[in-house]
Amino acid sequence: MDKFLYISMTGAKEALDAQSLRANNLANVSTAGFKADFHQYRSMSVFGEHHPSRAYAMNERPGTDTGAGSYMETARDLDVAIKGDGWFAVQLQDGSEAYTRAGDLKRDVSGAVTTGTGLPVLGDGGPIVLPEYDKLVVGVDGTLSITGLGEDPLSLTQIARLKLVKPDQQQMVKGDDGLFRMKDGSELESDPDVQVINGMLEGSNVNPVNEMTAIISHARLFEMNVKMMQAAKEMDEASARILQN
Repeated sequence: MDKFLYISMTGAKEALDAQSLRANNLANVSTAGFKADFHQYRSMSVFGEHHPSRAYAMNERPGTDTGAGSYMETARDLDVAIKGDGWFAVQLQDGSEAYTRAGDLKRDVSGAVTTGTGLPVLGDGGPIVLPEYDKLVVGVDGTLSITGLGEDPLSLTQIARLKLVKPDQQQMVKGDDGLFRMKDGSELESDPDVQVINGMLEGSNVNPVNEMTAIISHARLFEMNVKMMQAAKEMDEASARILQN
């Protein structure tokens, strides 16, 4: 009886966890560069000071869908999308490096180029800082060139180049902040073959219909496990009555 109850109890708990993961995917359906998380269920044996005669349900995130999202034209000079494979490099608060496909860049009051969430964007020489300008051009190789205030409209001065990397995606892991890092903690070198498109943004790769269907499925699974727990209780009460007679 306790095996029956334990499996249904862990199944209900993991169904709620899976529902939270799917809800997070759905909540980020309009987040630039967001990559949807996968999930799966599996049974695990319970080990301890006894034979592993019991099992429990477990939900886990085996990986992340790194496929490209849909591209949207914005015509904004600091909106940049990766063409094909590749990632932007950003700097975290602790000084380490992480990677993202979100190209909704902006220039703050100090001239620093940041992501939409405020993280410094890295160039080949470190965080990028742009002086005030009349015109900004982003080349296909990620170079940032400007026409300064009051300068000849036809003149362009190269200021920096975005650090664009192309890692082995099997060696990347997604953090709770939605950013990717290398599993071994290493930092990558720029890849000159990565190209970008200016005036475009890559959207989320979340399929809202699939995520909503999965959320409903997890809700039904939770209800089923709760009914199994109730059935286990009724069977236990019936067994107790039989023993009392």
